[in-house]
Amino acid sequence: MAEILAARSLLFAPGDAPRKLDKACAGEADLILMDLEDAVAEPNKATARALVAERLGAEARRPAMWVRINPLDGPHALADLAAIVPGRPDGIMLPKAMRADAERLHHYLTALEAAAGIVPGTIRTMVVATETAPALFGLGDYAGTPRLAALTWGAEDSATALGATTNRGADGDYAFPYQLFRSLALAGAAAAGVTPIETIHGDFRDLAGLEKVAVAARRAGFRGMLAIHPDQVAVINRAFSPSLAELEAAERIVTAFAASPGLGTIGLDGAMLDRPHLERARAVLRMKR
Repeated sequence: MAEILAARSLLFAPGDAPRKLDKACAGEADLILMDLEDAVAEPNKATARALVAERLGAEARRPAMWVRINPLDGPHALADLAAIVPGRPDGIMLPKAMRADAERLHHYLTALEAAAGIVPGTIRTMVVATETAPALFGLGDYAGTPRLAALTWGAEDSATALGATTNRGADGDYAFPYQLFRSLALAGAAAAGVTPIETIHGDFRDLAGLEKVAVAARRAGFRGMLAIHPDQVAVINRAFSPSLAELEAAERIVTAFAASPGLGTIGLDGAMLDRPHLERARAVLRMKR
């Protein structure tokens, strides 16, 4: 299995838009998702492949560079992979997929890495795991998937797959099915031991709403979030970075347990803390940058 993914902000950039790629790569996103799928119209697929391959071949690559390819059951995925693997992307995002697709992608990548002189297993993968109806029933099955570093979910394609007219309730929040899919994606990532990534906040002008969503996502257990505009990156990075107060509190918990190694429960500031509190404190400290 691949190492888990450590990225707070994962910024999409259309593969056929050089200026948007330039802006994305020059910003503060932890990871760039160069998109060959939804952001690229059908007539522009070949152009996007060439531009993304050129970008991967450039010498300066500060942020992690990933590529969202087209779905494996369509006509473009193999051409996408053949074009971009020689450029050594850090990872591949696989849309509209389930575990069997992730396994098939692993085999394709192994062959293409060998042909390009790349150590097999170098390129990691992330699955968008809720975009088809069958995929929703396999969210707990990803443990042991080769190369898998993260799982995320998509509310828009999920709604399309179910035939919904909207994925929102009258209050503006996600309707129950999509809240369930989000929760299952989070639990599926935990079961697989990979990083859970929150989906996009579609209104890129609504930075206050984005902050609310991102803060809630980290509290729930997500460790990063997809972005569709550079203006969203700073908000996401801030939300997925622990505050000084959080870090200090976590340090105190870890120190207190270390001082009493034989105890499963300790008292601190009038509260009784046990091993789950210790593990959560350690998780906070791992997010320190």
